[in-house]
Amino acid sequence: MERQAVSSSNLASVGYNPDSETLEVEFLSTGKVYEYYNLPQFMYDRLMEAPSLGKFFNAEIKNAYPCNPI
Repeated sequence: MERQAVSSSNLASVGYNPDSETLEVEFLSTGKVYEYYNLPQFMYDRLMEAPSLGKFFNAEIKNAYPCNPI
């Protein structure tokens, strides 16, 4: 999955596959990449439009969707 760099103090890059509803997130602090599953398109859109990607991610995605490191 291709990720795009984002302006965030927490996230380095973000990618999304609408067919599998998979969000891929690279974290600035560790450089690790995680996949979040069953994330609907509207949640990805909300993340990318949020004033603070890190705050939105922590509040709405981090503990709400299953994930695995890749």
